[in-house]
Amino acid sequence: MTSAHFRELFLRETDALSDIIGQGDAKEQVKAALVMGRHVIIIGPPGVGKTTLARNIARLLPQLKANDCPYHCEPSRPVCPQCQGEKMKTRLVPGEERFVRVQGSPDLSAEDLIGDIDPVKALEFGPRSLQAFTLGKLFKANSGVLFFDELNRCPQKLQNAMLQVLSEGKVTIGSYDVDISANFIFVGTMNPEDSSTEPLSDVFMDRFDVVRLDYPEELAMEEDIVLGRGQQLVSFPKGLLRAMLEFVRALRQHRDLEKKPSVRASIGLYERAQAHAYLARRSEVSLQDVERAVISVLSHRIKLKPNKQFVQTPEEFVRQEFLRFSERRNEQMGGRL
Repeated sequence: MTSAHFRELFLRETDALSDIIGQGDAKEQVKAALVMGRHVIIIGPPGVGKTTLARNIARLLPQLKANDCPYHCEPSRPVCPQCQGEKMKTRLVPGEERFVRVQGSPDLSAEDLIGDIDPVKALEFGPRSLQAFTLGKLFKANSGVLFFDELNRCPQKLQNAMLQVLSEGKVTIGSYDVDISANFIFVGTMNPEDSSTEPLSDVFMDRFDVVRLDYPEELAMEEDIVLGRGQQLVSFPKGLLRAMLEFVRALRQHRDLEKKPSVRASIGLYERAQAHAYLARRSEVSLQDVERAVISVLSHRIKLKPNKQFVQTPEEFVRQEFLRFSERRNEQMGGRL
């Protein structure tokens, strides 16, 4: 049982979710949910590690002895047509291979997630035979993690289709019934800043616990993330790196911004500034290299509040704010930025 595995693991390893830097409270909430075998929705802005956290959960799953099929069927309880029809070889499947990602979008259908009847096989084996049923991604997450990114971008019809799976472990498509074991951890994500979304019904949300992730709590944490995730091409002075990250973090607090730059923006600035230095045949990043990168990296990642959108463009806003920030920092450091 997966929950029993996590109970033992989290008592033995206090920082098992180490792929995420910081976010102590969120990680504690996720661990508590996993210990009780509960499904989770992670809410947070872009680039704070929602996907990384879900992959970390999958990596912690124990190896599973399963049939060598796309659905990781237990040898004693096969669920897919392939295993029903023939004797399958078994193998040990690590948790990483049992991570299945579904990207939420308005055109995603219940058949994509759950499956559908193959008309050719229905004629051959009969319309109610298991062999006629083509399994969807949900089955591929069997004994693993079903990661549903941007859950609130999928249509309400799909939410309704998942209700039965989450509560009963049974799927109904038209007049075709198939009993399945809903043996997966459901990890969904939502971006609260995204306005082009579908409302999630109360009855659907009632099946989940909600965990919130936010931007890195401290500058040092964001620095560790950038250094760990970003590519290194040339030397980046520590003081300049910290100043660059302070600028990004200051933008997140700016009163005129509706959409704020993510941690990916910090990583993007780190990499692009190095690239400019490299192309100029220099071995170290300068302030001018960061300045060359800010418009390209940041302007499309922010959104001005409505009362400011008619006054200046995002490009003008970023350029102006970076100039002000550079001047303030130079004054504070005696021109040594």
